[in-house]
Amino acid sequence: MASGAQLSVTDQRLSTRHPVDLPLIGEHRRLGDVMLHVINISTTGFMVRGELSLQRGERITIRLQHIGRIEAFLVWSDGNRAGFQFERIIRGDDFLMMIKSLQPNPRLQRSR
Repeated sequence: MASGAQLSVTDQRLSTRHPVDLPLIGEHRRLGDVMLHVINISTTGFMVRGELSLQRGERITIRLQHIGRIEAFLVWSDGNRAGFQFERIIRGDDFLMMIKSLQPNPRLQRSR
């Protein structure tokens, strides 16, 4: 029997996803540091590209600019991509500050 998070059934994909190219180091309780390549992010979660040695429901902790440390649960994995749900929704103003710092090119930023 696998242990892990009880994932919410509610699909919160109404949150706008922002494309990013963000290498991160996630902290995992069993594996230690895990290299992640985040390719999109929203206020409720993010998607990574690359191989992962994690099972659905496992948790990692990441550090994001303007957000700080936040825990996320692996919701799905499909070959070379995986989706994580944050433990909490990121506040809109903090999220916008983070996106602006990740996308300094004004053409890539969404207008308000």
